[in-house]
Amino acid sequence: MTDYQRESLCHDPIHGYIPFISIVDAGEVSERTLLDHPWLQRLRQIHQLQTAWWVYPSAEHTRFQHVVGAMHLASRAIESLYESLQETCPDAPSRGYVECLTRLAALLHDVGHGPFGHFFDAHFLKDYGLTHEILGSHIIRNELAPLLRQVRTCPNSKLAAGETIDPEQIAWLITRPTANDTTDVPRWLVMLRSLFCGLYTVDNMDFVLRDAYMSGYSERAYDLDRLLRYSFFSEKGFTIHQRGMNALVRFRQARSELFRAVYFHRTVRAIDMTLKELFRDSKELLFPGNPLEHLDAYQRFTEWSLLVDVATWHESSDSRKRELAPRWQAILSRQIDWIAADERTRVDPAAAEVLRDANLTEFALRKVLPAELRDMEMMVDLPQHIDRPDPKTPAAGQNFLFRSATQQIRALTDHELYKHLPVSQLVCRVYLPADAPKSHSTAIASALDSLLGSTSEDDLTNM
Repeated sequence: MTDYQRESLCHDPIHGYIPFISIVDAGEVSERTLLDHPWLQRLRQIHQLQTAWWVYPSAEHTRFQHVVGAMHLASRAIESLYESLQETCPDAPSRGYVECLTRLAALLHDVGHGPFGHFFDAHFLKDYGLTHEILGSHIIRNELAPLLRQVRTCPNSKLAAGETIDPEQIAWLITRPTANDTTDVPRWLVMLRSLFCGLYTVDNMDFVLRDAYMSGYSERAYDLDRLLRYSFFSEKGFTIHQRGMNALVRFRQARSELFRAVYFHRTVRAIDMTLKELFRDSKELLFPGNPLEHLDAYQRFTEWSLLVDVATWHESSDSRKRELAPRWQAILSRQIDWIAADERTRVDPAAAEVLRDANLTEFALRKVLPAELRDMEMMVDLPQHIDRPDPKTPAAGQNFLFRSATQQIRALTDHELYKHLPVSQLVCRVYLPADAPKSHSTAIASALDSLLGSTSEDDLTNM
């Protein structure tokens, strides 16, 4: 009989009921203990959508909800994949070990994030040669390892006798591959890593569904069930049957649409650009230094703590804080100095030399503006999304395709549907001060037409 006391359920708008282990035998640690740990609970105070929640009112979901969803998808993936993993790698540990390990890696993959997520990576952690993955791996190895070694049970399985969760393996799974990766990792673990850094992962399969739903963009962005059903491990690696290709292509398209419509929304990017300048001037006052040297402070450092802190800077005895206070207050009041004048989208823009650098684009734009407007204040933004990663990069080469007619497994990049996905999409967007006259926007549009060509086109029929 099922022991209903040991397992708890939380209800999620994306996945329905998500089970996790609450009560375990003496000497073990439950999943609930980890979920309730301060390093996990702080993720409730960091938005999943960086700054887009200022634009999409319902997109208030956090990193915590996302990692719980990713943990659940890890179980669904292992339920579907373990048999093929064992056939391909006979030395693979028990299903209980593989499932617990994958669930824990999914739960902890974002534990190193700071305020505003990836923005914080680019505009703070980068100064110290860090990423949220490097920080997360350090937290796993040094803060959470004693607890992780005592986890033995997950909702569908249990570790075999003599097995102990290895925190090093969790840290390795969540870290993006590099050219200098160690080669003494067991093959079954290399296979599992494709669930965290391939084309479709427990991370992005959750956030595409969650971000689309919570922003109101789409209630069901892609077919998760079909994608998992037709996936398996082969001698080559993580493989999808040709019957699953339409689901995979739709998934990649949905992810791309989110970048265009949500993550790269014109106002979201305007907030990011405003915040970039403000962070540059404020970061020494926001946090004392390298997070690796101030882990206790970093555990308490979240969007909530940051925004509550800067809201009081106008009362500070520090003159630098008082000077920056009005700019932070403007952000808190959603008063953005910049407004999008016009934009162009380019697919596979590698050949467009003028779009390689925002300063170069701005210089070229000013040259084609009327002489009296060439000194106008403007900002050029060139957000780019990679739809089809370069197969030569260390993080690529994780996914393969099985064709039933030939019984062959080949690189997924060979499939005609995959080849028709754009390599990348780049938005060239020009911002002007919010109080700029309409004539300036018109001039920018004409200048973009001269520089990049017009987007105007028509059809020959009413179709």
